[in-house]
Amino acid sequence: MQALAVVPGQADLVELREVPEPPAADGALLVEALAVGICGTDREIVAGEYGEAPPGADHLVIGHESLGRVVEAPQDTGFAPGDLVVGIVRRPDPEPCANCAVGEWDMCRNGRYTERGIKGLHGFASERFRLEPGFAVRLDPGLRRTGVLMEPTTVVAKAWEHLERIGRRAAWSPRRVLVTGAGPIGLLAAMLGVQRGLDVQVLDRVENGPKPQLVADLGARYCTDLADVDTDADIVVECTGAPSLVVEVMERNAHNAVVCLTGVSALGRSVEVDVGAFNRGMVLQNDVVFGSVNANRRHYEQAAAALARADASWLERLVTRRVPLAEFRDALEHRDDDVKVVLDVEA
Repeated sequence: MQALAVVPGQADLVELREVPEPPAADGALLVEALAVGICGTDREIVAGEYGEAPPGADHLVIGHESLGRVVEAPQDTGFAPGDLVVGIVRRPDPEPCANCAVGEWDMCRNGRYTERGIKGLHGFASERFRLEPGFAVRLDPGLRRTGVLMEPTTVVAKAWEHLERIGRRAAWSPRRVLVTGAGPIGLLAAMLGVQRGLDVQVLDRVENGPKPQLVADLGARYCTDLADVDTDADIVVECTGAPSLVVEVMERNAHNAVVCLTGVSALGRSVEVDVGAFNRGMVLQNDVVFGSVNANRRHYEQAAAALARADASWLERLVTRRVPLAEFRDALEHRDDDVKVVLDVEA
């Protein structure tokens, strides 16, 4: 079968190659791949910035945003042929830390976890793959075209869960949300805010293309200038990783606000900050800032429910390009008007 593979650590050594059928040891569920989402992580792995092949392998099959259909499933697994599924990305470390031992592997303390398509395990950009039942999540059949958005939705499902946990430290009735960045993560974060009945603003520098209308159709407000953003957000979900913006948005929120950082900043970028003023504002306003990445099974289930509730046509419009697997280089090239790019794996 064909799979999209890289040589980790070497820039642009990416190719479609023939690989063996997935071994039974990978999981009891045999899954036919339908689609794989492409994101910045994949592009960075292709650029050789990181990525780790499985032990003994000279290549890594990439693709961590999966969507597939079950082909074979033993009766005792809870799955059946034809089920629409996604694979959970992260696996706990072999000698579980306290968090991995209780299923909170997204909060691993020792870094010995593995991740499909990223770190030590082959990913899902192949014609077929296997899943352990405990790391497979069933989707509503109506998500056949958009279920590939599941993995990025899990990222913001976790973010929202933690935002709400932290907010409950005191009497807290949030009204206004600021989301920075209108990429897939930002738009999905905004969707979850709207689903909660909150007043959502989305800040992004892009003035044209599909993003402004996608935000408007959610019932949220789109802004391209920080000066136009309200200064009393109870919740901020930062999805750009732009260092200067990270600092600026944390100066524009309500008292007792909670700020979640989901964007990963590039190294080597310095920003001049008045640390004293920043600290003073954080302390006197009882603000909280925290980072969030990855997701566990609970967040996948929350994401599946959120996607099932969402407007199907709106989700469909998030996928701005669908590219055949054989034309993978086109998918890996970022375009200005892209929101979400998807590799169609199914023949």
